[in-house]
Amino acid sequence: MAIVAGIDSSTSRTRIVACDTDTGAVLRSGKAPHPVPDDQDLRPGEADPQVWLHSLGDAAAGGLLEGVRAIGVSAQQHGMIGLDAGGVLVRPAMLWNDPRSSGAAAKLLEALGGPAAWTAAIGAVPGPTYTIAKLRWLAEFEPANARRVAEVLLPHDWLVWQLLGHPKRRTTDRGDASGTGYWSPITGEYRQDLVELALGHELRLPDVLGPAEPAGHTPEGLLISAGTGDNMAAALGLGLGPGDAVVSLGSAGTIFAVHEQAVVDATGLVSSFADASGRHLPMVATLNAAQVLRSTAAMLGVDLEGLSDLALHSSPGAYGLVLLPYLDGERTPALPHAAGTLTGLRVEAMTPQHLARAAVEGMLCNIADALDVLRAQGVEIKRVFLLGAAGRLPAVRHAAPMLFGVPVVVPPPGAHAARGAARQAAWALAGTAEPPQWELPDAETVEPEGEQDLAIGSAVRQQYRAARDQIHPEAAAA
Repeated sequence: MAIVAGIDSSTSRTRIVACDTDTGAVLRSGKAPHPVPDDQDLRPGEADPQVWLHSLGDAAAGGLLEGVRAIGVSAQQHGMIGLDAGGVLVRPAMLWNDPRSSGAAAKLLEALGGPAAWTAAIGAVPGPTYTIAKLRWLAEFEPANARRVAEVLLPHDWLVWQLLGHPKRRTTDRGDASGTGYWSPITGEYRQDLVELALGHELRLPDVLGPAEPAGHTPEGLLISAGTGDNMAAALGLGLGPGDAVVSLGSAGTIFAVHEQAVVDATGLVSSFADASGRHLPMVATLNAAQVLRSTAAMLGVDLEGLSDLALHSSPGAYGLVLLPYLDGERTPALPHAAGTLTGLRVEAMTPQHLARAAVEGMLCNIADALDVLRAQGVEIKRVFLLGAAGRLPAVRHAAPMLFGVPVVVPPPGAHAARGAARQAAWALAGTAEPPQWELPDAETVEPEGEQDLAIGSAVRQQYRAARDQIHPEAAAA
């Protein structure tokens, strides 16, 4: 047995797990928030990368890394760390959630000729989160800084570079690179023409490593693997393979699946990312997920567990109540100006139980529509992993297999991205063709109970679809 570690640096904190290379069992773990510098005037969506190192040190306190032979790094995707020709930071890092890049993304969309041109180039339409949109913003609003930027690293790239002692060679991996907007998972190559379109000049960009290729060794001799973005690391930590999809129920919804080929969707609904195993992670997103349940619970004067209990005292179809959960408009389907709609109001349906059930079913039917968008692109979905606190609610676990039409796996809460980074480190250490086979402990699989459950789920979705198509026919035509 050897020990490897996985580091996951998110927007707000660092998590570290030390794992057994043979089984993947978590032997030790730690976490720490990113400290907030007192002497810097940072805008929302900006960060001093040095705080990630301070947080990493705090999370590793108490000998957590003792005996570790290799380290993998996962981090938040899409960030922009601009360095000058001497490797010096030009300005604070711009993170995925920097709110200023919306206009820049729209200008880039138009500059290349629309969604079809972008999906043909990089497999996705770059939104405000993408690195390339931040480059465009920088060129427009901070031209002096834009001219100084000679290279750009992503958060995981920067952390790997720091751990390796600032070598001349900079590295990244195909998963994280596919979220920049200037590396194509279709061709496996950078698009310097797109960098120049955004920034006005070309950049030095990090070498893209293969899934099991090490980035190097620390001055102390620890192997550092390629690293990757957080979604790619989570997929590796969960042990996903072809036919597996993830539904992450945050306030919004993130839905992705493992697929053998890059997906080119001219509508732009599907973003084609690479994964950390040599395959691909086509992804769709909804603007409305757990917030639908929270908002309904607040309306009913209960918490999420109370909402779940109410929903379980209703029945499938909620006595004809249908909630179209477009509370913030919607991205999938593309209804940016829509509002939520409650239909099917009858005397017998107007109870808290039925409203709670309609909220659960409305949220899940919207997610099921997003899964169908992936299926329409040839992505096979045989099993769904349900992540997030909302996914562990009994009413959601009960309804999801019926509405998705496949078994649903509910993992326990955990540092899945950090565990995926550790698995990548174990893979690089072993030098094998495939990553080590690690079991996912304590995961619960909920399956549809035969044809009856599938028929019920189909009927509920048909009721939802009828309401959606009547009120939003443009969604049906898309």
